[in-house]
Amino acid sequence: MDSVKKPHALCIPLPAQGHINPMLKLAKLLHSSGFHITFVLTDFNYNLFVKSRGPNYLEGLSDFRFETIPDGLPSTNQRGILDLPALCASMTIHCSRPFRNLIEKLNASPNVPPVTCVVSDGVMNFTLKVAEELGIPEVLFFTPSACGMLGYYQFQELIERGYFPLKDESCLSNGFLHTAIDWVPAMKGVRLKDLPTFIRTTNREDTMFNYNLESVNNALKAKSVILNTFDDLEQEVLDAMRSKFSELYTIGPLSMLHQRLCEAKQECIELNLWKEDVECLDWLDKREAKSVVYVNYGSLIIMTPEQLNEFAWGLANSKCSFLWVIRPNLVKGATEVVSDDFMEEIEGRGLVLDWCPQEKVLSHPSVGCFLTHCGWNSTLESICEGVPMICWPFFAEQQTNCFYLCNKWRIGMEIDTDVKREKVEGLVRDLMEGEKGKEMRVQGMEWKTKAEKATRPGGSSYINFDTLVNHLKR
Repeated sequence: MDSVKKPHALCIPLPAQGHINPMLKLAKLLHSSGFHITFVLTDFNYNLFVKSRGPNYLEGLSDFRFETIPDGLPSTNQRGILDLPALCASMTIHCSRPFRNLIEKLNASPNVPPVTCVVSDGVMNFTLKVAEELGIPEVLFFTPSACGMLGYYQFQELIERGYFPLKDESCLSNGFLHTAIDWVPAMKGVRLKDLPTFIRTTNREDTMFNYNLESVNNALKAKSVILNTFDDLEQEVLDAMRSKFSELYTIGPLSMLHQRLCEAKQECIELNLWKEDVECLDWLDKREAKSVVYVNYGSLIIMTPEQLNEFAWGLANSKCSFLWVIRPNLVKGATEVVSDDFMEEIEGRGLVLDWCPQEKVLSHPSVGCFLTHCGWNSTLESICEGVPMICWPFFAEQQTNCFYLCNKWRIGMEIDTDVKREKVEGLVRDLMEGEKGKEMRVQGMEWKTKAEKATRPGGSSYINFDTLVNHLKR
């Protein structure tokens, strides 16, 4: 098809690694289905990629191009997890006009087809209004789990029932967060502590609570919503959500669908903010099957030196082999991340590195469990490989994912927020050597089989993606 006659999808993720990755997979899938793609990054992240990977890194392909808009924050702001409220507030104010200008520029170009649809991250709240004003159909892609999304849908109800805002700070420690959420049949057993963490404030005007409440309200206005999940995994929750949406496309796990449908020429298009250490795969090759604990807390989480020290010695004392990703900005205010004593103790059985190709690590035969923050990308990637999880949720809907992993899907075991080395050691041993671990590995392989079935021709996600493509081409 002539490039200028192709349908043209403009894809815009929230500018964080955990949102960029799934949006990029979705964009590649659409590209493989005949779409011209414009992928929108913020100026800040674009410059990060170019600085770390070189000026030609984001050249893309002739029909898969990158564009940028400003996020409104000064260049000195590092856009870390503590800066997230400022980023969300700034984008709400400053991004609408540049986003509109970008679409108008693309539509005026003789070299690209006009934008025929916008695929927006569900929390980029400014895009829906711009798309409506320009008469362009928009579909919202929410990167959390369906159970996490249903948790966000309770925010308005929490206000009306008087659970939010918290009456005072003591509610964080007096057992109040263990209050059951008994009005959502699809979330039986869930407590306040299992809902997205933005409810844990006494401030009714809290930026993150209200930003996510607005995102939910936007989703209810939008006709089409995409989720990176599969029907068998979250059937009860999805049934509840389908009562709210006329068009809900479950097309996950995206990593599996991506492997099945995407083209080799797209391999040059990657968006990792940190350089991946691929030598760790050689290290894994030398380990026995199911003998290695993989540890990674994702791209945003920060922890105290004390927490990291407890994890370190819990892993060391378990005597298990482990591969541990400690990205450069994981520990706040630390000059020495791990001690020389620790490195001596783990010599020959522990590998510590800055970043790694996670999907390849999780698929490696030597990996026996995953110590994770329960971000949805990591959770799904682990499910895709049948790898059970030790769960240390940190914020947002990670708590909800943890609840489902441990109580519904039965492939996870939780570590308390107040992490102690004895607990880490015990859970690692249980999962790697105990009966509980054996049971969870069997359950994990069952979920892997169901995920594979969903993404094969005739499977629910495969069919839903085909339906989505046809919808966006209309």
